[in-house]
Amino acid sequence: MSSPWDDFEQRLACEGEWHVDCAPLTWPMDARVAAGYVERNLSVLSTIAVLEDRRSDSADDDNPLMQEMLRLDAKLNALLDIVNRLLVPTALPTRQTLRFNAVGALLPATLPSESEALLLRIRFDASPGLLLELPARCLRQFDDGRRFVQFEQCSDALREGLERLVFRHHRRKVAVIRHAGF
Repeated sequence: MSSPWDDFEQRLACEGEWHVDCAPLTWPMDARVAAGYVERNLSVLSTIAVLEDRRSDSADDDNPLMQEMLRLDAKLNALLDIVNRLLVPTALPTRQTLRFNAVGALLPATLPSESEALLLRIRFDASPGLLLELPARCLRQFDDGRRFVQFEQCSDALREGLERLVFRHHRRKVAVIRHAGF
């Protein structure tokens, strides 16, 4: 049977810079608290999926229905921007390079947490007012200060949602590279 680290290494992962921080977490977690995290994270993942979905249809620009859809889309984007500004805390955590997938995350040495159990909080550019709060436990400490944490209390639905997020992120990176002609 493979270890969580091996599982993490063999799966596709998001790697990038996000507003991220972590807080100590009491372990073991109460089942209701864990269920609350799962429910909120599923909601955040579905919202992020909608916000990040950018259609690249090459529809006829003269089509009046398409023009109206584009106007509505612009209005909704403006509304979302206003709501995000209201929801975003005055001081976001600093951007950290983070690698994660449905199994866990490789935390940079610059992300402080002395606790073995922690709550990893990730904010995405599509909606910085929303954050994923992933309960995790440190399983491996590297010599350079990085730590591998495994996500705990993850339901199958949450794992699938994280895998879809990772896949969309990977797909966008590949599209950018192809578009740049590399």
